[in-house]
Amino acid sequence: MPVSSPGALDDPIAAAAPIVTGRLALHGGGEFLPGDEAFLDALLGAVRARPGANGILRVVVVPTAAARGRPDLAASNGVAALERRAATAGIALSASVARVVDDGSAADEKTAAEIATADLVYLPGGDPDLIPAILGSSAAGRAMRDAWVRGATIAGASAGAMALAEWTWTPAGGMAGLGYVPRVAVVPHFDEARRRSWQASAERIGPRGVGYLGLDERTGVISSPDGGGADWLVAGEGAAHWFALGASTPVVARDGERLSLD
Repeated sequence: MPVSSPGALDDPIAAAAPIVTGRLALHGGGEFLPGDEAFLDALLGAVRARPGANGILRVVVVPTAAARGRPDLAASNGVAALERRAATAGIALSASVARVVDDGSAADEKTAAEIATADLVYLPGGDPDLIPAILGSSAAGRAMRDAWVRGATIAGASAGAMALAEWTWTPAGGMAGLGYVPRVAVVPHFDEARRRSWQASAERIGPRGVGYLGLDERTGVISSPDGGGADWLVAGEGAAHWFALGASTPVVARDGERLSLD
């Protein structure tokens, strides 16, 4: 079912916001590396399928999560990988970088305008605390939300996926994410050892009312075009593991299957 913009479940003002028509995509990490082709192809196919997207697809890579590291490398890797897969699929694509790495760049109106007109906004990995802290309610953050409302796909990998959820881990503990995916926290780079670690952390600091989505590397989920409802397509070489609220055993889905995040 279509939803309104982030925060609508708790905020009566947000509940009156325009209906969202865009998709969300959450990726488990290892983005843009060999083996990630299946997810990238599915992602570009979903973006291409939106109404009115018959021309050149505009893709903007936003390396905010890599701001403490090498944001330019993260962004250039993303642009190159997306251009390669688009060329293979015969998709006309224009890819650029919105270098949002601090409060100043997040407030830049020219950068925000570039994000607002994108068909796909991709947030690569890095540090999960940076995206909520830097984007948040900034001009760039508002532009990303506006793009999503009008039909763009918002994708995040690893820390990018974590930040799009309602709640995320950070080196200093838990914090609120951007809330694009309500009642969900994302566990990227998923494996059994990590599962035991995050379950212990969740019991200690995790909020109530949140389910956990574990995503293997080079694997992601893509929502239906209604702002991220319950129905998600799995794409990639691994699996998606959904721990509904209170569940100790996940529902597991693999490439081409659908997963319900109820």
